[in-house]
Amino acid sequence: MAVSDIGIDLGTSSVLVYVRGKGVVLKEPSVVAYDIDTNEILAIGEEARTMIGRTPGNITAVRPLRRGVISDYTITEKMLRHFIQKAIGRRTFKRPKVCVGVPGGATQVEKNAVWQAALEAGARDVVIIDEPIAAALGSGIDISRACGNMIIDIGAGTTDIAVISLNDTVVGKSVDAAGDSFDEAVISFLQKKHNLLVGDRTAEEVKIKVGGVYQRLDSVSVDVQGRDLKTGFPKTVTVSSEDMLQAFEKESIKILNAIHDVLEITPPELSADIGTRGILLTGGGSLLFGMDTLIEEATGIQTITVDDPLSAVVIGTGRYEDFMESKQ
Repeated sequence: MAVSDIGIDLGTSSVLVYVRGKGVVLKEPSVVAYDIDTNEILAIGEEARTMIGRTPGNITAVRPLRRGVISDYTITEKMLRHFIQKAIGRRTFKRPKVCVGVPGGATQVEKNAVWQAALEAGARDVVIIDEPIAAALGSGIDISRACGNMIIDIGAGTTDIAVISLNDTVVGKSVDAAGDSFDEAVISFLQKKHNLLVGDRTAEEVKIKVGGVYQRLDSVSVDVQGRDLKTGFPKTVTVSSEDMLQAFEKESIKILNAIHDVLEITPPELSADIGTRGILLTGGGSLLFGMDTLIEEATGIQTITVDDPLSAVVIGTGRYEDFMESKQ
């Protein structure tokens, strides 16, 4: 492999890797299973995800990123090394140049931690890029123009809202209402209404099957299995899309308030551009039923989910260096 330059979307729930000339070559859960007693890594990615909630006492399966930033540095570095080697092949002698996307609200300390972890994972050079800019690039937008583009990237850990012009974020905000908090809302709802305890994986499945932030024309429902908090026995309840609409209201309002805050301080010329060009949605959370309709109704601005919202950020990280070189 002559050139091993790669882009990485280091997400709270998934890691995606883009290799120049090949496209997106890897998407795996950002989960690591290890032995607590020996600190030995037992599994990384999809294999580790299947262990969540099902491991004996000496083994734990963890997500080393929280709200889009590193919560466990050592494990993140090992996870990154594993995914980089898996993406480019162990026989590659050249250390790759890596571009990593981080949440728009990440602090410099958090960005430095990602930069250092990528270096120690085997990169020869590391570029850090804000995820909204990566998402815009990955969606095919020419961010170099003096024109306002509004991107809302709803990931697992954070929702990043940004107005981009001339290769940079003019106005931006990051909030923790995102995929994980919608999962937590499912868990909380089931506990309060049905005294039912479910795990993260079950909550995510319920969110995907019947979750939504806008009223459906036809109600849908799903049977949910968990543990009865009163008896301790297994129990099954039926959950409807109306239930989830109620459960998600608080998180939906957080996102809408953040969008309003950004629009309120956007320069008028850029606001006019956004009114004409619309709002683009990226990230897995944009696939939640009714998200585009809810935002469009709340703002009065046409809101479009991009063609491949899950891959927009990683494609943008992979294209960033070539894009910047072409504009010089």
